[in-house]
Amino acid sequence: MKQILAVTWMSLRSIPSRIMSSLVVVIGIALVVGVLVAMQSMSKGFEYTLKGTGKDSRALLLSAGVTAELSSYLDPDVVPLLRELPGIQRRADGKPLASAELLVITELRRGAGDVNVALRGVEPAGLTIRPELKLVEGRLFQPGLREVIAGRAATRRFSGIGVGSKLQFRGSEWSVVGIFSTDGDAHESELWTDADTARSAFGRPGASAVLAQLDPAQPAAEALKALKATAAVDPRFQVDVLSERDYYSSQSQGVTDNINFVTVFITVIMAFGAVFGALNTMYSAVAARQIEIATLRAIGFSGLPVMVSVLAESVSLALIGGLVGAAVAYFLFNGLTAATLGQNFTQVAFSFAVTPDLVGRGLGWALGIGLIGGFFPALKAIRQPVAEALRGA
Repeated sequence: MKQILAVTWMSLRSIPSRIMSSLVVVIGIALVVGVLVAMQSMSKGFEYTLKGTGKDSRALLLSAGVTAELSSYLDPDVVPLLRELPGIQRRADGKPLASAELLVITELRRGAGDVNVALRGVEPAGLTIRPELKLVEGRLFQPGLREVIAGRAATRRFSGIGVGSKLQFRGSEWSVVGIFSTDGDAHESELWTDADTARSAFGRPGASAVLAQLDPAQPAAEALKALKATAAVDPRFQVDVLSERDYYSSQSQGVTDNINFVTVFITVIMAFGAVFGALNTMYSAVAARQIEIATLRAIGFSGLPVMVSVLAESVSLALIGGLVGAAVAYFLFNGLTAATLGQNFTQVAFSFAVTPDLVGRGLGWALGIGLIGGFFPALKAIRQPVAEALRGA
């Protein structure tokens, strides 16, 4: 062990004498880790936004077989019956806490072109059962009027949306009367209006989905199970019932899978370049130290300390590069706001999230590159005959 520590310390102390070649390894691995962490922070931020949307205590009833609320449509004759299903909480006056909501995409003219914005028509119960909804500016829309409230993320994403703004869509003018927050979830990328006003404007008398507060008299999982069972046995209802949180979690999967695939593909390509850079640097380091290495072996040092010292140098440079890349990704991307088209074709604003597990993943890649880049030069160092190494001097 003393031999290993002594030789390794000698190797690490010699790094400044090869500063330029060492920087090649550090910079190459920093780029690999930086790209990996930055791209996956986009995936992680989008995932956090959608998985943070919804509650287990609320159920979403959609058309059977659809994967997104935008593709769902419930007939207006069925909606009142769905509200009366057992397992849904009722108010003191006996009315169910359920909101038949319409979600549509509308083109919002901004500057030289149009952008797609999600417009959600909600009933009064929909506001009641969402305690996370908070008006941060202005007031709520009035039923029957073409008024909307805008999510805070939508106001940041699209310039010109604020209290008092006039928006043009569906051939008429809509007034923005309030700005709302829902704790940074996906709803903050939407515009909300009165459900009946939306149905009239878009000519859709039914609903995209029914959002219902589950009966608190029993655990949420049991209430949801009962609601599913009742809906399944009634032939009038062709609906899927799932918790609101599960629905939004499922919406993130396709996008995050695509981002992760592209990220790994690019990272692997860059990692190959970083490995070759590390190999070249460590072969040069071994060549520069061949007399030192041969002398150590001639006076009785075994090959293991020499091999460990070469690997330690390679891994040290790799981890430095990994830390630099992760730090750059954090300061440039963490908290950066962006928007993506989800698999339901709505724009969802989210913030990049550089998390400890992403940094750990990046450092894991750096460590792997360092080990691969140092292994073969280390083998060469211990396999080269001592006499030949000394003559090569």
